[in-house]
Amino acid sequence: MELEKVINERHSTRAFLKKPLPREVIEKLLTLSTKAPSAINLQPWEFTVVIGEELRRLSRTLVKRMRERDISCGPDALRPLPEYLMDRQRKLMDCILPRLEKGVNFQDFINEGSCDFYGAPAAVIVTIDQVFSKSRLVDLGIAVGYMVLAAHNMGLGTCPIGIISAFADEIKEALSIAEEKDVVMGIGVGYPDPDSPVNLASSSRVPVHEVARFY
Repeated sequence: MELEKVINERHSTRAFLKKPLPREVIEKLLTLSTKAPSAINLQPWEFTVVIGEELRRLSRTLVKRMRERDISCGPDALRPLPEYLMDRQRKLMDCILPRLEKGVNFQDFINEGSCDFYGAPAAVIVTIDQVFSKSRLVDLGIAVGYMVLAAHNMGLGTCPIGIISAFADEIKEALSIAEEKDVVMGIGVGYPDPDSPVNLASSSRVPVHEVARFY
């Protein structure tokens, strides 16, 4: 599949088939992801892959903690977001809400779905050693970008999930991740459910002239 087509087609998957991912498929996906560039080739990304009952157990823990602490998905902003940014969020809600089952609350769907990796058969937990400065998170972002595009090219769906970083202690304990690692995000990975209406939701992007300046 040509790259431009992959970029235009890819969108977050929020409903997955109950079909396991073979290990060789996951390894191929991670191999492609690690082709990403990084500052002076440090390759600071680290991935923990969770599948099967271990993933279901982790999901139950995350959903429980999310409810207890009343944590919601959203940007970690230092002050209220300006209206033009909130409008972008509303467009996502307007895109997804009509496709949810009757009576399902949008915030509950997003928050609980994120902590459950939307039922994906595999989750990739992205971590980085605390020896690195925060600027190296850029390298992780590039690798995740490679991952979601490579996954789409392989016929897989993905959903990057940031809320789980709020439960870093629980994740590190459950997965025996070293204390000196920071949990950055997770990615649900699996085969998209073609019959799920929510997978038809694809939020729009603002025109380039709204986010770019030329001199």
